[in-house]
Amino acid sequence: MFSTEINYEVVTFSVGDTKAGTKMGKLQLKNPESGELLNCILWEEALNRMDSKLFRCGNLLRIVSASFNEKFNNCLVNALELIKEAKTGLEPFEQEKTYQDLVDYINKINDAKLKDFVLNIYEENKEKILIAPGAKLMHHNYIGGLMVHTLECLQYADAVISTSFQRLNKDEIYAGCLLHDIGKIFEYKIDTESGLIDYEEDFRKDWITHSQYGFSICMTAGFKKIARMIAAHHARADWGAIIDLNEKDLEPIIYLIHHIDDLSAKFGKTNVSMLG
Repeated sequence: MFSTEINYEVVTFSVGDTKAGTKMGKLQLKNPESGELLNCILWEEALNRMDSKLFRCGNLLRIVSASFNEKFNNCLVNALELIKEAKTGLEPFEQEKTYQDLVDYINKINDAKLKDFVLNIYEENKEKILIAPGAKLMHHNYIGGLMVHTLECLQYADAVISTSFQRLNKDEIYAGCLLHDIGKIFEYKIDTESGLIDYEEDFRKDWITHSQYGFSICMTAGFKKIARMIAAHHARADWGAIIDLNEKDLEPIIYLIHHIDDLSAKFGKTNVSMLG
């Protein structure tokens, strides 16, 4: 049940166009006590009165004025009050620490050509990597989120390699984890002041998805197996995969990055305030 006494947590926020050509905001809030979700609409007039920083993932908000449906699970919001502002992401020292953790994994790659290839990508794009989010809405959507997601994938990979699949090529698995989402540093843009994330339109003019980008750079460099792992990491063609995992006779290693990526996306924390 809606209450003006509840401080709701921002789960997701996006802005789109209506059929009339005006802007419309979609805001999903969560009651921290019950876990219940509240789906909200904000018309352009209301959006224009509000600071975009209000909608940062993890913020705590109070609904000041709104109209609700009968079940009180959807509402039209007119006014909001910021109760507590969430962090925008990793602090600079956390960014540097996480980046170094990733470089340490790169240095574990024994194949000199592959190690140099991955390291050059990271060194040439360090400033972008330090702040890149892991996604716009679904997971790790904060400054430095991509690094956290990538590190989680590497840690999951270590667990798999050490317990069940010791004969797998560790170099290829590490490289697949490190590069499977590297295109996101160009696909997304993040406002370091507000923490809000959007798509980079220039990237979308040239590339279909970040998966296509990662696949292309690995194929061009001659690392075909890693390219195929990246191509399949979204699992299904309708989810953006270049290689659908329902295809027959795929090498077993092709499945691995998808499952590792999915574990991190499912269990990784959405906003940075949840990292503890």
